[in-house]
Amino acid sequence: MKTRTKKIIGWSVVALVVVGLIVGIILTDGLYTSTEDISEVMKDAVLHEENQVDIFGFKANPGLVSAYIVTLILLVAAALIRIFAIPKFKAVPGKFQLVAESIVGWFDRLAKTNSPHRNSFLGAYIFGAGCYIFAGTLFELVGAAAVSAAGNAVVLPAPLSDINGAIAMGFLSYLVILSGGIVSNGLRGVGRTLKDFSLPISMSFRLFGALLSGLLVSELVYYYIALSFVLPVIVGVLFTLLHALIQTYVLVMLTSLFYGEVSEPYGKVPKAKKKKARAAREKQ
Repeated sequence: MKTRTKKIIGWSVVALVVVGLIVGIILTDGLYTSTEDISEVMKDAVLHEENQVDIFGFKANPGLVSAYIVTLILLVAAALIRIFAIPKFKAVPGKFQLVAESIVGWFDRLAKTNSPHRNSFLGAYIFGAGCYIFAGTLFELVGAAAVSAAGNAVVLPAPLSDINGAIAMGFLSYLVILSGGIVSNGLRGVGRTLKDFSLPISMSFRLFGALLSGLLVSELVYYYIALSFVLPVIVGVLFTLLHALIQTYVLVMLTSLFYGEVSEPYGKVPKAKKKKARAAREKQ
């Protein structure tokens, strides 16, 4: 009897929520009017031609402002953890220490697994790049606003939803891979790296396309009043979390994999690793 009562109450709550949403849509449909065409909204979300932000007299894309803010947050967080938290680490870890060591250990194992010969710098880089991609993607959920040069309010997007930020991350990762080849094998390492000349392009557009798709879907959902109740929260959170996890994993995995391939001593690349790297290239 109690179970049946709980089910009735549960379905009643769901029905009330649905009815409330329908009533809200009907009553507020005439209150909101859009002065922009949806095509213009989507175009500006990509190119940022109308809503550029004024920084010290220079006009910049909102993604650049987001990049500065995310970088500052990460640097401050790293300094605080290094000054106040790390000196208090113990042999028997607490909750924060356990989480921190687990994250750092995962990146370290990834670097050592894919690049057994040279991995100290690789581990530090993929950790930094992974934190930046993850934090930068989640920054979109904050909803921080800025005032554009035209006087409009602009919600700051994820830094890598700007094509310039994605290209910078892709080429930086490629330069790290190139440095591993040069240090380990000299000119032969350069040759190994340059044969994958399309790698920075694929990395850049993979990041840009994935993050931009979430941004455009959110813009589309917010544009139509019939979809802008509750649904944007679900869509925004799910898309953002999914992209943050997937794109962080994809970039650090590809970087460590190709770094390990070009830094392998010349003539000693195992067949299994060659096949693994070839399979990763084919998925690009």
